[in-house]
Amino acid sequence: MALRFETRASDSPWVDTVWTCTSDQVTEMTSVATACWGLVFWELEGTAYASVSGPETGTGTAPVPEGATFVGIEFAVGTSLRAAPTPDLIDSGVELPDATHRTFRLDGLRWETPGPDDAEALVDRLVRAGAVVRDPLVAEVRRGRRPVVSERTVERRFRAATGFTQGAVRQIERVRNASALLAAGAPVADVVSKLEYFDEPHLARALRRYVGRTARQLREGTGGAIALDLDQPTTS
Repeated sequence: MALRFETRASDSPWVDTVWTCTSDQVTEMTSVATACWGLVFWELEGTAYASVSGPETGTGTAPVPEGATFVGIEFAVGTSLRAAPTPDLIDSGVELPDATHRTFRLDGLRWETPGPDDAEALVDRLVRAGAVVRDPLVAEVRRGRRPVVSERTVERRFRAATGFTQGAVRQIERVRNASALLAAGAPVADVVSKLEYFDEPHLARALRRYVGRTARQLREGTGGAIALDLDQPTTS
């Protein structure tokens, strides 16, 4: 009983990751906090579906259609749909109408349904058409640069673009990285030190709030299906 994930990074500045997944005898999963919104395409019993998934502020339980195959695009923090600003999508999602095996409808137009290898081509078309937009200041901040505006302005625009404070995004990204390290067998003390948690209870609270797993469950691979590719390499 599992969700079989495969995730890859993207060289597009508009995309965080591209993933595929197959649900095998799974009817529900633990959802995991994420600062990204996404497009999700799946097929079940010969019928095609498409949806927009919003960022998630914490962990929970979500249903999974058994036997479905998925392709997902997670967009970079700071990007947004013109038709649905990212803050409006937090802890929610939107099913897209008239999806077929070949096309889906978004922002009043029909688009070709992507596979995992041509996700960036779809994103390029969405960007050129103005269907996906971003605040360039947020992109600059995410690259580690300091814009020539006040910190208050940066924080206001960051929150307007993402629905999160910068600190909240860092917390979510850190705990997801911690989960991958623990799943790869890293000792808890090493994860605490590497990711600068105050102590092991601090890490445990973050895992409980954002991931819905204990460090032991992550290290042992127990706790049931989870919406996280724990085989994905970490970079920080």
